[in-house]
Amino acid sequence: MLTEYIQRAMSHAHYELIENGHFFATIPKCKGLWAESKTLEQCREELQSTLEDWLLLGLQLGHNLPVIGGINLNRSNRRKTAHAQAN
Repeated sequence: MLTEYIQRAMSHAHYELIENGHFFATIPKCKGLWAESKTLEQCREELQSTLEDWLLLGLQLGHNLPVIGGINLNRSNRRKTAHAQAN
């Protein structure tokens, strides 16, 4: 589920070339998440690595994560799903 979430989130990434010649990337639904690097490929890799860390920390701290591509990783949703599967 995490891999699918990351793939879907990365498909929403926004890249731009900034004044210093570097690439800057964000995923608009992921508040505060960004990456910057010299090449587009390095920027993609950095963004994905940052997204992975952002997700793991958010899950650990119980932050409300954005639903992306229909995938909801939030605890309240996981409890409902587990309860529904048990019944």
